[in-house]
Parts: sequence; C-alpha cells; structure tokens
Amino acid sequence: MTVTPDIPLATLIEGFGTNLEIGKSMAQLTSFRTGGPARYFLAAESVDEVVRALEAARRLDIPFFVMGGGSNLLVSDEGFDGLVIKIDVRGLAKVSATDIEAGAGEALEALVDFATVNALAGMEFAAGIWGSVGGAICGNAGAYGGDTGSVVAEVTLVDADGKIKRVPREHCGFTYRNSRLRASRASIISARFHLEPGDRAGIQKRVDGILADRKQKHPTNGLSAGCFFKNIPDPREPHGKLPAGRLLDQAGAKNMQVGGAKVFDRHANIIVNTGSATSKDIRQLADILKQKVKEQFGVELQEEIQQLGEF
Repeated sequence: MTVTPDIPLATLIEGFGTNLEIGKSMAQLTSFRTGGPARYFLAAESVDEVVRALEAARRLDIPFFVMGGGSNLLVSDEGFDGLVIKIDVRGLAKVSATDIEAGAGEALEALVDFATVNALAGMEFAAGIWGSVGGAICGNAGAYGGDTGSVVAEVTLVDADGKIKRVPREHCGFTYRNSRLRASRASIISARFHLEPGDRAGIQKRVDGILADRKQKHPTNGLSAGCFFKNIPDPREPHGKLPAGRLLDQAGAKNMQVGGAKVFDRHANIIVNTGSATSKDIRQLADILKQKVKEQFGVELQEEIQQLGEF
C-alpha cells in the first residue's frame, strides 16, 4: 500500500493552489454515496489547473487518481491516501454542421440535450446515462446498441508527462466499456463529437423512448452506479452481447442483499445503496453475485465500475 508523505501546508498550496481540499468526503461525489475521504482533493476547471496538479503530484510524490462524474466509481470505506483530481472543465459548442465540442466535466446528459436541440443524431443511446463526458469517453459508456467511442472524433488530453495533446479517435483504443486512455492515466480535457444531421422531433422521440425504458428498468432515485457488470460478448444475441442481468436473474440475484447493499428488484445487474450501505457491503454483494454466476454458468463476470482505494 502506498502511503502519501506528510507535506507542509505551504508546500501544498504552492503546488496546487488555494482550491486544494484536505480530507474531502468522497461519498458526496459518487452516485453510490459511499466511501471514505481523499487525503487531498482538487476540482480542476481548466487545462492549466490539470497540468499544474499533475506536475505537482509527481514532484511531491503523491499518488493521484483522476475522476469524472463519480457515477461509475466505488471508493473504499477507508478512502484514498493520495490526491483525487476531479476534471471539471465545462463548455458545449457546435463547431461545425455536424460536430460538437464538449468539456470533459460536462454531464453526458447535457451533451445529449445539446445534440437534440441542435438536431444532431447519434447521441440518443446515452440518454439517461449518469456521469461526465470525460468518464464516458474513458470507459466507452454505451447502451441500446450505441457507445461513446463510435461518435468521438478527437480528444484533447493531458498525457502522463503533462503534455497537452489533441488525438484522433484511433488513439483512444476503444473497446467494449473500456479504452486505452484508462490504462495510460491520461486526463481527458475535452472532445469533439461527430454526429449526423437529423430531424429534431425524431431525435427527441428516440431520446424520450430510451428515457421511458430506463425509468422502467433502472432506479430513478436510488443510489447506484447503473449496471455493475459488463455484458458478455455473444454474436447470437442482439447487439452481440449476452446481458449479464439475464444470468444474474437466473442465478437468483434479485433476492440478494448484504447489509445496506441490495440488488435492484427490476434489474439484476444493478446494486443499490438502500441508504445504509458501505462500500464493503457493495463489494461483498458483487463478489457473491460473481460467484453465483460462475458456479451456475461458468461465466466470469467483469466489472464495469472502477474501484479506488483498498478493498
């Protein structure tokens, strides 16, 4: 386990600025609403702040984690003994007849709305997906047969050496619910999305249909991270994926609960915090679900969510 060294406050302020927070509760920043504090926390609202924070973290030998909207993140109850940088770069702009530039800190739902208002088709699949634009790119978020990587044209990022780069889609190495960017520890600042001109009323109808479907299957006010496990590649299935929720349902997942963590009664691939869950409860329930599916079907489920801290 890496332990962050004690650093004088004056040195921290010199390196990160006065917006640095110490002992920040991570529970308030994740959709699960669980987890302990980050030793240091910084919400970076510009590319310069991101570059400065990364440089200072390296110079001061502080382990760091870059987060987006916190909708796909499970933080240890002990927290994180390092620096959490939340990318909060905002902005939405139509930059051509077909393209939108979006800050990584924008809500993905805001991008869907902006595309709809501008009669640009291609983002409808993301209607109702929680989280930020940057997080959606990093994890190649998707649903209803679409994914973020398919509509990204270019990404502006700060690489591991602190250099600002504008890279094409191919650089990102998009795969199912993942990208090369996650392993590279690059920080996404903004992205250009290439969409298709369409009929605004038709786009809105598709968005509304997806939102209505989500309302039936997903918690609207529950504390969750959406689907916990990835679907399983299977060319015989619609969109080429066997829903993990189907296997979980057949394994009896909807009857399972650990402490305050419970499987959602309308979707077996969603774990909800009933109000008193700890991150340990959620992790233990997830482990039980994985074991049940492996025993019954011989399938090793893979998590969609990211974990931060010691479990």
